[in-house]
Amino acid sequence: MHFAIVCLDKPDHAAVRADNRPAHLEYLEAHRAQILAAGPLLSDDGESPVGSLLLMEFDDVEAARKFATEDPYNKAGLFRTVTVCPWRKVFP
Repeated sequence: MHFAIVCLDKPDHAAVRADNRPAHLEYLEAHRAQILAAGPLLSDDGESPVGSLLLMEFDDVEAARKFATEDPYNKAGLFRTVTVCPWRKVFP
């Protein structure tokens, strides 16, 4: 089953993102086979990260939520919100 995980950063937490990026990328690498697409959400200027979007495959919503909870960014307190939703690709 596919899931969209949308995480929005807390304001003024760029340092938290930068400090935890290596651990976050290592965590993603460990789950590479489950990732359909992943990357930062950007501010209106297209430069500054303001969150994360991950499209992933898990057996169920509990596994998707566990993944989101254990993300090093989340553990470090970067996110103000984390939303996990089942997702279905219909196009293209």
